[in-house]
Amino acid sequence: MPDQAEIPVPNKNSAQLQDHLVFLYGITAGRSAFDELISLLEKHPSKILPLPRQLDQRDVILITYGDQVQEEHEKPLATLAKFSEKYLSEIVSTIHILPFYPYSSDDGFSVIDYTRVDPQLGTWEDISAIGRNFRLMFDFVINHISSSSAWFRAFLQGDEKYSDYFIVVEGQPDLSRVIRPRTFPLLTAFKAQSGEKQVWTTFSEDQIDLKFSNPAVLLEMLRVLMLYIERGAEFVRLDAIAYLWKEIGTSCIHRPQTHRIVQLLRSFLEIYAPHVRLITETNVPHQDNLSYFGDGTDEAQLVYNFALPPLILHTFLSGSALPLSNWVKSLHLPSEQVTFFNFLASHDGIGITPCKGLIPDADYQALVERILAHGGNVSYKNNPDGSRSPYELNINYFDALSNPHSPEPLEIAVARFLAAHAIMLCLVGVPGIYFHSLVGSRSWFAGVEQSGRYRTINRQKLSLLQLERELEDDNSIRSRVYSGLSMLLGIRRLHPAFAPHAEQYVLDYGDGCFALLRVSEDQGESILCLHNVRAKTVQLEMQPEQLWNFSDSRLVDLISGQDFQGTNNLTLTLLPYQICWIGIAKYLRK
Repeated sequence: MPDQAEIPVPNKNSAQLQDHLVFLYGITAGRSAFDELISLLEKHPSKILPLPRQLDQRDVILITYGDQVQEEHEKPLATLAKFSEKYLSEIVSTIHILPFYPYSSDDGFSVIDYTRVDPQLGTWEDISAIGRNFRLMFDFVINHISSSSAWFRAFLQGDEKYSDYFIVVEGQPDLSRVIRPRTFPLLTAFKAQSGEKQVWTTFSEDQIDLKFSNPAVLLEMLRVLMLYIERGAEFVRLDAIAYLWKEIGTSCIHRPQTHRIVQLLRSFLEIYAPHVRLITETNVPHQDNLSYFGDGTDEAQLVYNFALPPLILHTFLSGSALPLSNWVKSLHLPSEQVTFFNFLASHDGIGITPCKGLIPDADYQALVERILAHGGNVSYKNNPDGSRSPYELNINYFDALSNPHSPEPLEIAVARFLAAHAIMLCLVGVPGIYFHSLVGSRSWFAGVEQSGRYRTINRQKLSLLQLERELEDDNSIRSRVYSGLSMLLGIRRLHPAFAPHAEQYVLDYGDGCFALLRVSEDQGESILCLHNVRAKTVQLEMQPEQLWNFSDSRLVDLISGQDFQGTNNLTLTLLPYQICWIGIAKYLRK
């Protein structure tokens, strides 16, 4: 480990920056990097200083591509802004625009230029237009850059500035311990001016890993981060952050230096833009995922809750809420400064590694087999012992829950889908909704055939005109799903019991029902959230006075409006996949 020494600095946050840089690079290089970083901050003070706002029940993040909805003769970002203002204003607070930079592959995650908006999508002004009505979340694709980028081209041409920006591996070292998220080769050979070079490529031959053991690379990426904040980002997603630091002879995942860089980013933001929050994207086993909270004050404010999508899928496919209930009981946040980013679907598939050990091995394999039966695909990763393991289920989440080839009534499939999302919406954390989930999309099998990539199944681009027609048709699946989710989100935003840090208690009403009691931070409101996870009715016996302290107040289902007045013992019959959120009548949604 590099040597360390005390370096005088002007305040606590810059002292932390100094400490992190010396840990990473040693005294001499660390001090030099620190001086350069302080100079950068002094020359480019933040022009945006909104007061940090505590996250609450109104916070919901929509995940979307910049060209998700398209209209002829209009740039897609402008179309997205128009759609969002019309359909999203009352139900989401933040829009996460997936990488909108010029790119060469992976639907945006192989970035050619971090600083520009892809001209096919629009301009920075179009991004700002969306930001006038919504908070913004940007991707910080920090681990790798496109092989078509100016940086990498300069490296191949022998430009001295970029000679140490990428990881060149000489000879044939033992890389068997490296944890791989893919089955592609770890190293890719490129012809450079000085001869052939083997370069580290964790994700694909077009995605060249950056060398963060070079402090110049870290400083360059901090300049990129500053630009994103100046352009309105209030949430920054750290893409593939777990793989950031490479060291031959190790697993090259979750390294101490990687956590230090996350801590450095947090310290940097405390100085430059304290209103900005970090979200780590680490599709790994649950306990490893939680490590990116740090001590609750020094790393990410939010982490993707990757175990949730496969666990909820398992709950509905098995008809048992027991594993999910047991897992939710185990969830604890290290501080009130952090919380989970809960989601069920995203632009990627359903990662299943995070639920390993949370459900029986037989059920784990059953998930794989069920997705294949529903027409989906399975992506694998290479293990250090040379074997392969299922890594990701590639299918639209609606079709993961309901077989698209089944004659099952549409009403049942929609009810199941809404019940799955209702569970996600009532849990501690900030919810994220993928665009295709919000508008009731199905698997795009033709897209997989066209692209040859499994993830395309959930990345179809939509015509604005056709989408609006379907949303306005009350009988369409899109209309039913959008209306149902809008209703749930509308209820959620009214109730402080759903705030990200409000208390939650799992209750036992049998394994056919997932039951959660949420209690607001001021103890002024409690809501009992009941979800039938089966295709048949379930009956529940409950005693309201054990859950609510009230007098002369009546209980009501906030969803249906059903009144539960005048009884000490309450018998509820939940229809297949019915949702029932019970609270005091005065909180009934208007």
